[in-house]
Amino acid sequence: MKGVEGLVSCVTPVYNGEKYLGAMLDSLLKQTYPNVELILVDDGSTDRTLELAEGYLARFAQKGYDCRIIHAPHQNASAAVNRGLALVRGEYLIWPDSDDVLQPESIQKRVDFLREHPNYHCVRSLMYYFGGNAARGKQAESVGSLEKEDLFFDLLEGRTFVCCGCYMLKTEDFFSIYPKRRIPEYEVGQNFQMLLPYLYRYRCPTIAEQLYGVYLRPDGHSRRARTPEEERIRYKNFERLVDELAGICGITGILERRRILCWKLERRRKLAKQQGRRLQATAAAAELFLCGRSRLHRKLFPWLKRWSSWAMERSRRRSIGLSGKGQCYD
Repeated sequence: MKGVEGLVSCVTPVYNGEKYLGAMLDSLLKQTYPNVELILVDDGSTDRTLELAEGYLARFAQKGYDCRIIHAPHQNASAAVNRGLALVRGEYLIWPDSDDVLQPESIQKRVDFLREHPNYHCVRSLMYYFGGNAARGKQAESVGSLEKEDLFFDLLEGRTFVCCGCYMLKTEDFFSIYPKRRIPEYEVGQNFQMLLPYLYRYRCPTIAEQLYGVYLRPDGHSRRARTPEEERIRYKNFERLVDELAGICGITGILERRRILCWKLERRRKLAKQQGRRLQATAAAAELFLCGRSRLHRKLFPWLKRWSSWAMERSRRRSIGLSGKGQCYD
């Protein structure tokens, strides 16, 4: 599916967003780019979200933007995204959160970059934070190196940002990964599903401008307080999701699979330490040592990291092939 040339499809799930959705919709109406469709999926809201969204239909029509609102029973963000993906028509795809905002040139600058650099299949910008938590100096994600473009493990391991509204993908490539237009549905969100298989195949450059604003609201799904048991369940769901995504990527290489295992073990170690479960934390640390990715290994054997990176790149290229889509990393 190549998509309508130049059209940017914006898929946004929303749940009980009456208090903040208007700011995101206003930011879309302020875009300098002329060719946008909004697919807003209301995930069973019980407040006035749907009424508020429908009040914007005339304004979107006046702007020349197509706007479709889908009302669905409440499930989760990934299920809502799937309902939107089924309707995507554009050449490019973005999926901003319903409580965030886009700077006026956010879409224009990303489309311009992809048009000027046709060898790239995606691009991202930087973000900034606003809201009460931002004023207190709390930020959610690391930025990492702006020069680095192979971001799969950086994103998985938290060395760079998942921030959804910063990324723009080419729709044709995205639907070659998900030909049924459905990402795996999990309670833990939608961004790993959208990004990890794509970034395994394609390099992603960064526009070093803050073109997307992240609202750090204390009741946000990813930031709300959870019980220890809820945290453990959430961690297990993330592990199940990443295993499924590794299958979608076609990851079979021993070193890459070991690195994913080490990602799991490091998360388990940190969670057990935070919750005061010393035995479990020690067990995870011991397994990390056996995997060769403990802090001690990094200090004593720095050459292991260089060799491992080289070997994993060879494995990745073999898994996606050296021709066709494999050339995106050449």
